[in-house]
Amino acid sequence: MNGVGGLKRRRSPSGLLELAGPALLLVLLALLGSLASTSIELEFRSALVSATIVVALYVFIGNSGVVSFGHMSFVAVGAFAAGLVTVPEALKLSVSPELYPFIASAEVGNAASLAIAAVVGGVYAFLVGVPLMRLSGLAAGIATFAVLEITHNVIRNWPKIGPGAKTLPLVPETSGLLQVTIGALAAVAIAFAYQRSRSGRLLRAAREDPAAAQGSGVNIHRQRLVAFTLSGALAGFAGGLLVHLLGSITTEQVYLDLTFVTLAMLIIGGVASLWGAVVGALLVSGLNSFLAEAEKGIRDVDLPTGTRLVTLGALMALVLIFRPAGIVSRAPLPGIPTRLSRQLASLRRFARQKAS
Repeated sequence: MNGVGGLKRRRSPSGLLELAGPALLLVLLALLGSLASTSIELEFRSALVSATIVVALYVFIGNSGVVSFGHMSFVAVGAFAAGLVTVPEALKLSVSPELYPFIASAEVGNAASLAIAAVVGGVYAFLVGVPLMRLSGLAAGIATFAVLEITHNVIRNWPKIGPGAKTLPLVPETSGLLQVTIGALAAVAIAFAYQRSRSGRLLRAAREDPAAAQGSGVNIHRQRLVAFTLSGALAGFAGGLLVHLLGSITTEQVYLDLTFVTLAMLIIGGVASLWGAVVGALLVSGLNSFLAEAEKGIRDVDLPTGTRLVTLGALMALVLIFRPAGIVSRAPLPGIPTRLSRQLASLRRFARQKAS
């Protein structure tokens, strides 16, 4: 099968390792979690859900090079959608009596709720992405942050679609260790399949050299929209796992704090690497959990409130200064994979031939 610019696409052991490595790491974490106490197991499950969210971020940010601050919107709509359709009607109406009838009467099982969360996240991402995927750089970042603000305020202040500022309680806690592990593995497999697909390769080529990609006929807006929609669907799915893990949800739980933490996970691990997304998510999850407990006071450690976010911010800054491509990158400075370099060279030659 031919890749961009007629370059022959070859499968390599290192490519398969990029799938097997993160998958084995997730399975190992799940096995360790199964040996832990109930309270510690919850932290392992939370780390696996965080990994799913970060992989969703990677699908778009890692492949397009466009920063998005709005992906927590898709996690939020997925979480509330999955929660609302699994809570009994009477309970929903007691919390939010103004709900639309079709939302109030909807009641499905666990698997169906996760599917609904993924569909809602994907559709919302598509609708948002149609105008936004024409933007790049700072404009794209600001626009996606605006989406996060709009989504947060709509969910918080529109009682016909959810509980508003109140907590949605008594959501079935079905996100056990097996379910979150399978969910995280599925997200990794989908992300890997996408990055190896023609669409993923075209988007990464456009990330590195937009002019050459556009000159060779790549529709950058379309490729970004595909990645944004897929990423939104995975984020919505992760939101479904999250709400079934917590057993309740509020708008504040899927807002700025989680946005910052998950972006820190991606940046620290490595934005342009699936390996980096998973490793960063798991490492920062462990650090985040420890610091959160230390702020409450554990044994002889009693840290001031806010230490967690300050530490994560400082760590992210250090990584950006000394290891800009992330701790899992192959090179100490930002670079592009050799195969992608060859594709870009082919793109440039093809663009020059068309111009002449």
